[in-house]
Amino acid sequence: MGRLADRVAIVTGAGAGIGRGIARRYAAEGAAVVVAEWSEAAGTAVADELRDEFGAQSMFVRTDVGERDQVQAMVAGAIERFGKVDILVNNAWASRRGSIGMGPIESKSEEDMDHAWRIGCMAAFWAMQAVFPGMQARQWGRIVNIASLNGVNAHPWTVDYNAAKEALRALTRTAAREWARHQICCNIICPAAATEAYKKFAEAQPANAALMLKQNPMGRMGDPEMDIGSIALFLASDDARYLTGNTLFADGGAHINGVNWSPAGS
Repeated sequence: MGRLADRVAIVTGAGAGIGRGIARRYAAEGAAVVVAEWSEAAGTAVADELRDEFGAQSMFVRTDVGERDQVQAMVAGAIERFGKVDILVNNAWASRRGSIGMGPIESKSEEDMDHAWRIGCMAAFWAMQAVFPGMQARQWGRIVNIASLNGVNAHPWTVDYNAAKEALRALTRTAAREWARHQICCNIICPAAATEAYKKFAEAQPANAALMLKQNPMGRMGDPEMDIGSIALFLASDDARYLTGNTLFADGGAHINGVNWSPAGS
């Protein structure tokens, strides 16, 4: 039996990158996986992949995590299909302007900030509220929220992203404090991974990408499945039963001194 046998997990933004990597690790360890994704093509492909490659139970739910009713429907659909939700991974991110949407504070609009807030923090808040009753009733739950070293280090030109991700860390720590008595463990991963978004960034800004790798003690970006997904697997397992309210930096040591690069044109 796998480490997540008989567990049911929702992974948002599971159609690509880190979300897909986490979904694959969970499926490989026996979890039923709800692939929550905005792109129907990407989400369906991953759900099919989990069934075909791992023999996992899986379902795709098309979800815009910036809309509360869709987040609630996502959780309701998972419960209708599988009877419960044991594990929630809030990973989805979509920018109004590029993978993160870079620009100085004075260039950011209210719409930029509002969008980041809804996608980066409120989506997790809504999902956490929706899964809580079942986790409370079973006295078992795992919540894994994906934050960012950008926020921790106050990286320039990504203030909307930074603010939302730091709010997500505060939300996670508060939930850890309040829900620990129900054996619900809530933790954060700040990853550095070779996702599709990173590869596009490296193509657009090769000098900065090279600097990031040079300043990373391990000299590489993580694999979404084996490096980031494996940390998320541990946090979702029984082995993490006494770990809550923590931020885990799955970044090859990049957080030790930060990654000091400047956006092009700054």
